[in-house]
Amino acid sequence: MTLPQIIALVIFILTFVLLLTEKVHRTIAAMLGASVMVATGIIMKFYFAEDALHTEDFETLGLLLGMMILVRLLQQTGFFQYAAIVTAKKSRGNAWFLLVFLGATTSVISMFLDNVTTVVLIAPVTILIAEMLHISPVPFLMAEAMLSNIGGVATLVGDPPNVIIATVTKFTFLDFITHLAPMSLIAWVVTLIVFRIVFRKELSLKPKNIKGLMSLDEGKALKDPKNARIILIVLSFVIIFFFLQGLLHLTPAFIALAGASLALLIVRPPMEETISHVEWNVLLFFASLFICVGGLKFSGLLELFSSGIVGLARENLLLADILLLWVGAIASGIIDNIPFTIAMVPVIQNLEELGICVSSLWWALALGVGFGGNATPIGSTANVIIVSLSEKTKKPITFGLWLRIGIPVMLLTCFFISLLFIIFFKWMNTP
Repeated sequence: MTLPQIIALVIFILTFVLLLTEKVHRTIAAMLGASVMVATGIIMKFYFAEDALHTEDFETLGLLLGMMILVRLLQQTGFFQYAAIVTAKKSRGNAWFLLVFLGATTSVISMFLDNVTTVVLIAPVTILIAEMLHISPVPFLMAEAMLSNIGGVATLVGDPPNVIIATVTKFTFLDFITHLAPMSLIAWVVTLIVFRIVFRKELSLKPKNIKGLMSLDEGKALKDPKNARIILIVLSFVIIFFFLQGLLHLTPAFIALAGASLALLIVRPPMEETISHVEWNVLLFFASLFICVGGLKFSGLLELFSSGIVGLARENLLLADILLLWVGAIASGIIDNIPFTIAMVPVIQNLEELGICVSSLWWALALGVGFGGNATPIGSTANVIIVSLSEKTKKPITFGLWLRIGIPVMLLTCFFISLLFIIFFKWMNTP
């Protein structure tokens, strides 16, 4: 290794450590790491400001921005709370059905919208329903977080790592559905079985005040039915165009931004308020990490790393897939899955440049980082939010309690997904 490579690696590791400690906000940590990487690169003449600009993935940033605007517009109508109440009433007070229905609702919404927003809006309604029925909200909150993570893996727009992978490959929305949705469904069922076993006592209790649940008025939760219908129609067209992107030669970012523009034009919300609720910190976090990883690339370190694993990929690609899936899962339980994904993207791209068919590696990466986040309460942003909300209840979710459920969920889902990956390896590695 050369001196620039060593220094670039040290800066990247220190950035990861800073992210892990959570002493400062993750966006600040990433911006600091990016600044130090570029400054060091300029001094040592291996990475310059114009290079950093070229490392930015504006396709990813554009797709995220478009979907964030659509989510914010839908959020203002009260649709999420409406969906949660309608779903809860269908359970008629049965705790197990309530968990399954709320989990299914959260998963489906998370397939197409940001899972963080989904749990932020549905979790408070869940707590209210649990208190009304005099049952513990813990199983329901944890299920919503984990199943939202699993649901997000199924589609191109459901999980940030998938967005990143889609923008650097030729995979379409339909490719993600056909390759990942069946895997997500299996993981969804496995997760529910774990919850059924671990929380069998809580889920077998007969809830009280079922009449109170059935008396909830979902109509009042839906503040603006007209705009909700408009935004849902626009969102439906966005999803349809996602499916047709290959035929129409449109990028996901263009489709999302066009949909957001159309919704803004029709709904005419207060622009300053709407734009202020876009998660700019997330976009800055992504942009900064792209610059950090760019430093590794321009130092030559990623090429060196790729050449080190090219032998394994050529001799036994399936083994490399399974290894990446598990490494991604374990890493995502400890740190945010976004930086790990961004770091692995150029490595897989280098393998592709060496003539290796890497389709299966992309799917292994998406599955590993998507399911691995369920292991710990810090494995995904949705998990962190759920734990935070639970602290306002009589029975908060502790770190130990999450590990008791999360680790078995992660291990079992990854085990079954690995088996499916082996069985359908040829399909997963279709270019």
